Parts: sequence; structure tokens; C-alpha cells
Amino acid sequence: MKVVILAGGLGTRLREETEFRPKPMVEIGGRPILWHIMKIYAAHGFSDFVICLGYKGDVIRDYFLNYELRNRDFTVTLGSRDLQVHDSHGESGWRVTLAETGQSTMTGGRIRKIRPYVGDSTFLVTYGDGVANVDVARLAAFHSQQRRLATVTAVRPSSRYGELGIRDGAVTLFQEKPQVTSGWINGGFFVFEPGVFDLIEGEDDTLETGLLPRLAARNQLSVYQHEGFWQCMDTYREAQQLNAMWDAGSALWKVWN
Repeated sequence: MKVVILAGGLGTRLREETEFRPKPMVEIGGRPILWHIMKIYAAHGFSDFVICLGYKGDVIRDYFLNYELRNRDFTVTLGSRDLQVHDSHGESGWRVTLAETGQSTMTGGRIRKIRPYVGDSTFLVTYGDGVANVDVARLAAFHSQQRRLATVTAVRPSSRYGELGIRDGAVTLFQEKPQVTSGWINGGFFVFEPGVFDLIEGEDDTLETGLLPRLAARNQLSVYQHEGFWQCMDTYREAQQLNAMWDAGSALWKVWN
């Protein structure tokens, strides 16, 4: 089952980082968030990736073209073409297809453009800017049982503000930015059947206002409710928060060894 990652957006709300690189290449702990997302899927046995490129896609192309030399020791003999690569890394066996889907194409249109790389098989999709400890294998199994064209993962986001519990003029609870306990949002981590391609109406179609509402209207959209950790990286503050979690050894999305 292939994993499609939407990595072509402009990332305008993270302009401090995305002026010179696409948002999926903004780093957490010295590695692009794109790498973290791929590690989540690979930990559950999914390591055949299709990355939808757009804004500054060459940065992502260069990253993977030079991946072996960036992440392994090597010996080069100057004055010749002799290059010896040593040891190994934890991403051996990953298959990565880099697909140009256009600078201004919307999310639905990007999915439509990678149809040749997916074929007639069920496939996984996620955004290139969010991490979670979703059990992707369980998600795929749930989707198979539902027998609908698509499944979306619903998550409970963290509050932007601290929460106070108050009784008789005293604070009984103080939580800094807790996870909300009511309401669900689209957390990405989709599963799609190839039948969704026929419901996408061109390059300007989005997942959020086009394909997904269309599927829901046809009773073809299942929901997988994820109660665990989820965090997107829309702003510089959120990027700092994720880096702080990684540095503190409390990165809850790190489901790999």
C-alpha cells in the first residue's frame, strides 16, 4: 500500500522558515518533518512513498538524491571517481517517488495527478506538516472493514491556551495547553480507494472543501477516531514546540526505535 504525502504547499503561516524551503523540509531535531512523517508510516510497515511536490520541490528532490551521502560515512579518492560508502542507516529499503504536481495546484488536484503512481490499489494519504502516534496499520484495517471509498482520521487538537479549574475562588487545576476533550477535527492520515480519483474535479479542487464533503454526502467517508497525540506545524511557535519535545525526549510521535 503506497503512502502519498502532500508536500507542495506554500506554508505562508510559517514564513520565517519557508522563504527558502518548503514546509515539509522544516526540521525537528535536525531532520525534516517530512522524514518524521515517513518514519511513522515505515514503523507500521508502509515504506513505499509518493511525495507530491510543488513549492520549492527541488529542495526535496536534492534531499533524497543525496540521502545516502548525507546519512552514511563514505570514502572518496580525490582525482578519480572512486567512492566507497560505508555502514547503513535506518531507512534502507524505502522506495520514494518524487512527483511534480504543480506550484499552485490544490490538495485534491495533487492527489489526482499522482494516479499513475498509485494505480488501482488502496492508498494512504497525509499532509506534509503533521505528526501523530496514529497506529497506521490499525487505521488501514479499520478502513478495509468499513467498505467505503475513504477514511479520515479525526483528532482532538491541543488548546492554544492554558486551562484553569476553579472552585470557591481557588484554582483546583492548572494545565498548560491541554488536549481538548470535545470536538474533532481533520487530522489527515487518510485511506483512499482508487474510486476517489473520479470525484476530483481538476487542479483547483481541494480535499477539505471539495473531495471530502463530496464523499460525506454520498456516505462514502468513514472516520477513524484517534485519541492519542497529534500536532500540526502551521506556525513558527508550533515548530519550536515540536523541537522542544524532541530535545526533551518526549516526542510522542516517535513510534520507531
